[in-house]
Amino acid sequence: MTDAATRGRNFRCIDLSLPLENFSMDRDSPHIFYWDHEEGGRRTAKAQGFDPDLIPDGFGLSAEDVTLNTHTGTHLDAPWHYGPTCGASRARGIDEIPLEWCFADGVVLDLTHKKPGEIITVPDLEDAVRAIGYRIKPFDIVMIRTDATKRYRKADFMLSQPGMGREGTLWLLDQGVKVCGIDAWSFDRPLAYMKDDLKAGNREAFLPAHRVGREREYCHIEKLANLDQLPRPAGFRVSVFPVKIARASGGWVRAVAILEE
Repeated sequence: MTDAATRGRNFRCIDLSLPLENFSMDRDSPHIFYWDHEEGGRRTAKAQGFDPDLIPDGFGLSAEDVTLNTHTGTHLDAPWHYGPTCGASRARGIDEIPLEWCFADGVVLDLTHKKPGEIITVPDLEDAVRAIGYRIKPFDIVMIRTDATKRYRKADFMLSQPGMGREGTLWLLDQGVKVCGIDAWSFDRPLAYMKDDLKAGNREAFLPAHRVGREREYCHIEKLANLDQLPRPAGFRVSVFPVKIARASGGWVRAVAILEE
């Protein structure tokens, strides 16, 4: 925060989100139709039944029409995304997630040495925690840094990441984590790698991290960004409140790290 409106405040915000935009390399690319001010004036005039020439300078209000998937851009997956039930209960939708989970202390674990298609293991996570001298506590928001979203506008974006597996995800939940995330297309490995394992007879290779959510209730964030811009791996707060969409499996978030100055 550097503009005049925020000068003198004792915190700084770092945007951890990707933009929603046309022609992205995301599989679920949105379509955004932009109304300019003249179109806004024409639409208002038509809806209200008067001549648009009556509007001073012809300008109405600009707006946008957006068609997109709930898992486009930076978003939070709800338990309902993973399956219809979690344990013995109906899985919760994004509108039912406790808001307290979505604002908490943040920690970044550096897994940038892992190669595309590799599984992030429990020892990998333990080493990353040890490297920053931190101890994960209940309700921390743990973010896995791979730097894959640096390739967001590249053709290989969906193939450029490692991913979490069952054991690593369970390990995070065993620390009391309820929300975790990754700066990549998926919390799991890319689908192309899982497909090869499935064809080789390994059925457990299909979405193992997601499927943990059928047993243990948690949410994860996909397509985080800018984790490399955080000045420290811990000692800040993170806000990942999702848009409230009734009965939905996910919701878009403006993920923000908030650092005390």
